[in-house]
Parts: sequence; C-alpha cells; structure tokens
Amino acid sequence: MKHQETIDYFLKVVWQNIANKYNSIASEFGITQSVGYLLINIHEEEGTTVSEVASLLGLKSTSLSRMLNNLERDGLIYRQSHQTDKRSVKVFLTDLGKEKRHLARVVVRKFNDYLNHNIAETDKEHLIESLKKINKLTTDYQP
Repeated sequence: MKHQETIDYFLKVVWQNIANKYNSIASEFGITQSVGYLLINIHEEEGTTVSEVASLLGLKSTSLSRMLNNLERDGLIYRQSHQTDKRSVKVFLTDLGKEKRHLARVVVRKFNDYLNHNIAETDKEHLIESLKKINKLTTDYQP
C-alpha cells in the first residue's frame, strides 16, 4: 500500500489544508488558527483550567506555557489562581480576547456553512460516523 492510499494520510492532508486555510484567514485578524481554537473554547464566565486547555489543544506543558504567556502579553487572556488551591489556574478572556473569539467563531461558522452547503447531508453523516469510528479505533489500538 502506498502512503498516499492510507486513511491517516488523507486525514493529515485534509486537516493540514483546513488549518492552513484557517491560519490564512486568522492572520488577517492578527491571530493563528490554534489561538482562535483556544479562544473559542475558553468558557465565558467561569474560565477554563490550564489542564483543560492543554487537553483541548493536545499540547505539552512547556508549549502551552509559552502560548499562554504570549496570549497574556498580547492582552487576549489573563490567568487567575484558585482561591484555596493555588496549583489550579484558570484562563479567562480579556475584552480583546472576547473580540478575537467572536471573529474566530464567525470564520468557523462561515467555513462550516460553506462545507454544509457543498456536502450532502448523508455524506456528512457518513463522514462523521467514520471519523468517530476511526477515533475510537485509534484510541483502542495497541501495537
């Protein structure tokens, strides 16, 4: 089997194209795709713990720390320690972060509207079910 015929090849190529498209659009707003994804997933009122952010982005603590430092420096987020457990830190959006999150949501919504308009509902349902199955198989895989 050629590598261009494998499922993981197509998953990677498609995701890379999506990420590149998002990065191209996001750069017009002064952010990246990964920053937009992070901003979209920070809870409005209660914030999001740093460990949740790490899990969400699939980042190791050193990369995440650097990213959060940059976002804090850029005025998009702020961090707050838990009152009683100082080890627990939550991330909150600043007003600028909320503005950038809104822009990111609009971009994601428009892109998904475009995909939904151009992919038949049954094809989309089959794709989602297949991706769920691949995700489960990947999680269960024991080499």
